[in-house]
Amino acid sequence: FRIDMISIQPTKRVVGAHGIAFEADRTAEETDADAYDGVILPGGMPGTLHLKAHPAVREAVQRFDRAGKLVAAICAAPTVLADCGVLQGKKAICYPGLEDQLTGAKVITAPVIRDGNVITSRGMGTAIPFGLAVVAFYQGQDRADALARDIVF
Repeated sequence: FRIDMISIQPTKRVVGAHGIAFEADRTAEETDADAYDGVILPGGMPGTLHLKAHPAVREAVQRFDRAGKLVAAICAAPTVLADCGVLQGKKAICYPGLEDQLTGAKVITAPVIRDGNVITSRGMGTAIPFGLAVVAFYQGQDRADALARDIVF
């Protein structure tokens, strides 16, 4: 399957909070969200606040959730899902100290939580199990387990 990095800025060039620049595949304005099978939100600050405030991100998160498509977020970004109403009654986790912002969620302390089509994770140190949970969502647990073995995880 294909993954595109989408910038919510007017340009494809994105600079993260740590000054690391990268080139996204496209901007939100030139993206048809219906062409995708899921959304994965990266964490970090202040990026999470920008995601939370962006109308296209909010609409995609809510529409994908209603359709049962993947809605995933890591680090601080699960707070975006909560703000969009996606975590209501679902198990979830986020970066330590932000749990009170997971409005409506049943907060479970674990590296990664999958509740139906929603996957949340705690931070950079949980990125590998988070990625494996995404693989399991799309390709099944056997494939995720095989990949974990291949990368010696």
